[in-house]
Amino acid sequence: MLKTSLAASLITAALVGGCASHASPSQQAAPAAAPAKPSQAEQHNFIAWRDDFRRRALANGIRAEVFDTAFNNIDLNKQVIKLDRGQAEFTRQIWEYLDTAVSATRVSTGQSKHKALADTLAQIEQRYGVEAEVVLSIWGMETNYGSYRGKTPTIEGLATLAFEGRRRAFAETQLMAALQILQAGDVSVNDMRGSWAGAMGHTQFMPTSYLEYAQDFNGDGKRNIWSEDPADALASAANYLSRFGWQAGMPWGLEVTLPETFDYTQADQKNRQPVAYWQQRGITQVNGQALPDIGKAAVLVPAGANGPAFVVFNNFYVIKRYNNATSYAMGVGHLADRIAGGAEFSRPWPRHERALSRTEKRELQQRLTQQGFNTKGADGVIGPNTMTAIRAWQQAKGLTADGYASASLLERLR
Repeated sequence: MLKTSLAASLITAALVGGCASHASPSQQAAPAAAPAKPSQAEQHNFIAWRDDFRRRALANGIRAEVFDTAFNNIDLNKQVIKLDRGQAEFTRQIWEYLDTAVSATRVSTGQSKHKALADTLAQIEQRYGVEAEVVLSIWGMETNYGSYRGKTPTIEGLATLAFEGRRRAFAETQLMAALQILQAGDVSVNDMRGSWAGAMGHTQFMPTSYLEYAQDFNGDGKRNIWSEDPADALASAANYLSRFGWQAGMPWGLEVTLPETFDYTQADQKNRQPVAYWQQRGITQVNGQALPDIGKAAVLVPAGANGPAFVVFNNFYVIKRYNNATSYAMGVGHLADRIAGGAEFSRPWPRHERALSRTEKRELQQRLTQQGFNTKGADGVIGPNTMTAIRAWQQAKGLTADGYASASLLERLR
């Protein structure tokens, strides 16, 4: 889902190694099941919140008839609350995520869509400087090429999240933006649907990002990212990437071979160095060729020292502006490469390593901290602090300090 400039996404909790929800085509776009009926007290409080928000919306320039039409027959959606509060106990390994994200079917469908929309994609590429394969990859990752865009009414979903209050300021900002979109006439209330968390259309824009980046590519006077014609949505995704610095013709990343003496403490996305720096340390492409000198790069080992290694460039970080999960950025980049005819990764993943549950991740953090390697909290999310602690523990034990949180590592800690 598209990351907005206001806050992290409402649904950044389930991606491998990170924080969003893409499972089949995109769990973030999962339709809400028939919601349970709210209690009389809940409905009463929801109406009180709605009336207060109406006053603020009208003071912010929303016309009364627009608000009242948007909120007609809107109820508190208990299923949205359930989904927002849910926190998956079990996660997948990055290779399991990529198996789905870059499946043979998704690659072949992307290639078929490329042929079917060749003229439109060529024009988008010319106007925004973003390759057709990359635009297709975003589309494929977000909604499986438009086949699953979500069915939750956007106003109802965001109103429920705003009322719930866990992230009220963010949800109310998105809701106000959704009302502005309706007031502009780009879409009707009935057609404004998407994920339970407010992401909309073929490429899953949040309302604030829609206001800033959506495009009327087909020239019909509407920025319609919900239409069966995906042109506006694809152009909007391209515009977003372009505005954040996409470099045409440059790779997102390359699979590389690391020397046996490589210092894995340097494998950090934040450690961006000139290509010459990595060349001096013996890093080459997997085919033996030298790394291309195309700006700063970082080394990425998403499955630790026993899995494939990559150098990532500027475009990798641009993709992360769309969704800040490492696995998502890799999925988009690799899917684009495969649609363009590229090969699968060369080095196999360590598929013998099972994924840690959230409970096990908390245990790992607790055990590291107890042994003097402070993870600065035990929330079950493996972030930079935990990886730093793992590396320090590995170094102290004379192990390869790749910072990878594995089941075998937890066993050693036990």
